[in-house]
Amino acid sequence: MTAYAARRGGLPAGWWGMLMLIASEGTLLMCLVATYWYLRVRAVHWPPAGIPEPRVVVPMVLAGMLLLTSVPMWLASRASRDGRLAATRVMLLLALVVQAGYLAYEIKDFGDQLGTFGVARNAYSSIYYTLLGADHAHVAIGILFSVWLLWKLARGLTTYRLNATQAITWYWHFVNALTVIVILVLLSVRM
Repeated sequence: MTAYAARRGGLPAGWWGMLMLIASEGTLLMCLVATYWYLRVRAVHWPPAGIPEPRVVVPMVLAGMLLLTSVPMWLASRASRDGRLAATRVMLLLALVVQAGYLAYEIKDFGDQLGTFGVARNAYSSIYYTLLGADHAHVAIGILFSVWLLWKLARGLTTYRLNATQAITWYWHFVNALTVIVILVLLSVRM
């Protein structure tokens, strides 16, 4: 398997597919960030009166924990390249537990915030929930990718699964960077 990976002439199609997904999603999210800043610059009060400023400590800690999952994802990718199936599974599972815990907390917090101020209240609430929701959706998709990959790896490591591990690792690096950007943008009102 690794001998084949070393012999192939170009990058696998899964790598290119993931690169295109990351590029298109990155473009979409940067448009949302630009929208946030456009609305913020034009507003007299940001956030508007009656809307609490976002909390800082918990979102930063959670974003840091999610960011740290890039390490076991990278280790899983390296282990798969070396043909170490057990290590690949363990690293993926470790990252998945933290990622799922992050998403579970964030979904609960998202619901709690919706009870405080609604999505359609004003431009701030609209872009706030759009950015958060888009980020949470990317985390959920990443979790689905990881679960699918673990299911595939239950039947062994193949070149296809090696490529999938590397592509999903790249996706998680993107999602982790995206989460940090979204959190920093939303917390910029406190800075």
